[in-house]
Amino acid sequence: MTDLDLRDLAAFVAVARSKNFRRAALESAVSVSSLSQRLRDIEERLGVRLLHRTTRSVALTEAGEALLARVGPALRDVDAALDQVRGLRGVPAGRLRINAPAPAVDLVLAPMVTPFLQAYPQIDLEIVAQTSLIDIVAAGFDAGVRYGEHLAQDMIAISLGPPERFVVVASPHYVAQHGAPKQPQDLLAHRCIRIRFESGAMPDWEFEQAGRVVRVTPRGPLVAGYSQLAIRAALDGLGFFAAFEGYVRADIAAGRLVSVLDDWCEPFPGPFLYYPSRRQPPPALAALIGFVMEWRKKERRAGL
Repeated sequence: MTDLDLRDLAAFVAVARSKNFRRAALESAVSVSSLSQRLRDIEERLGVRLLHRTTRSVALTEAGEALLARVGPALRDVDAALDQVRGLRGVPAGRLRINAPAPAVDLVLAPMVTPFLQAYPQIDLEIVAQTSLIDIVAAGFDAGVRYGEHLAQDMIAISLGPPERFVVVASPHYVAQHGAPKQPQDLLAHRCIRIRFESGAMPDWEFEQAGRVVRVTPRGPLVAGYSQLAIRAALDGLGFFAAFEGYVRADIAAGRLVSVLDDWCEPFPGPFLYYPSRRQPPPALAALIGFVMEWRKKERRAGL
C-alpha cells in the first residue's frame, strides 16, 4: 500500500480530466505550483510517470489512463456517499457543477442563480460555459445543459426554459445602405458575421417556413468566438448576424438593430437540464431539479 490519500487522488483526477494544471488548480482551490508538486510526489511514490508534461499541454501516460479509469468512478462514488450523508441533515449542501453552452448560461441559467443560492446557501454552485459536447460524468459534472437534439438517450432531462429562436439582425444604417433580404439565399449577397465554436465548426444558418428547411453558408469579414463581439459588430453596421433573440431583443425594441426574415425564423424548444439516471440524485442536484421545475411552472403561468 502507498501512503496516498483522497486528496492526492482527487488532485490527479482533476488534472487528468482537465488536461490543464491551471484549470485543475482553480477547481481544487489550490495554487498551480502546489498542485504540480503534489503530482510529482504522487509519481515518485508510485514509481511511475502518470502525465506527459510540456510547456503547453498535459497528456496521460498509459499508467495515468489506467489509474484514471479505476480511480475516477471510485471518487465519484465517494462524493455521492458524502452527498447522501450531508442530505441526512435535511439541508442540501456541497458543490454542484453544471456544464452549459454560453447562450443557455446567459439567457436561462443566469436569472436563476441568485434566487437558487439564496434558497440553498450551503450549496457551492459552479457553472462552466462550454459549447463543445462532452461526457459530463467523465468530466466531473453533476449535470449539463443542452438543446434537445444533443441529449444522450441514457440521461434524464427536464425543460429549463421556454422556446427560443434565432433572429437575423443588422443595424438600421446597414439595412438602409444595402437593403434587406427577402429570402434566406439573399444573405449570400450580404456581409455576414459568423460564429466559430470551440470545436472549430462554423454552423450554417438554418431557416424554416411551413415545413421547408433552408440552410445557407454566409460569408463576411468577421468570424467571432462569442456572441457579444458579433452583436457589437452588427450594432456598428458591419453586417447581418444570426443571434439568439434573447441577446438582441432590447436592441430591436430600441431601434438599434433591425430584424429581417422573421417569417423564416421559427421557434424551437428551449434548453434542457440533463443528468445521469440515478435512483437518488445527490441532494444539491435534487435541490436544483426541484427549483427548476418550480421556476418553469411560474414561467408557464406567466405565459412564457
